Amino acid sequence: MAEPMRIRAQLAGDKATVRVLMSHEMETGQRKDASGKIVPAWHIQEVVAKHNDKVVMTAHWGPAISKNPYLQFVVKDAKAGDRITLTWVDNRGDTRTDSVAVT
Repeated sequence: MAEPMRIRAQLAGDKATVRVLMSHEMETGQRKDASGKIVPAWHIQEVVAKHNDKVVMTAHWGPAISKNPYLQFVVKDAKAGDRITLTWVDNRGDTRTDSVAVT
């Protein structure tokens, strides 16, 4: 299981700026190991963000995203205490879900 995402959701007026650091190796499938064999692709394919159980963002990613990706976005009509939940799914079927309260 992957390590927890580091999520911050800071309120400014009625908008929350959400910053997320995801822990994932993100292999492209093009690199070779020391013995010359190709390292299999392993990367996040989909990221879904929810604001109080309402989907506010969906991102479809490929192998070109860097290791331990960082994501930032803004959510409108947010209030202190609202829940921001993020879920990612990778090409091996692994998934991770974490949430944070807006502060």
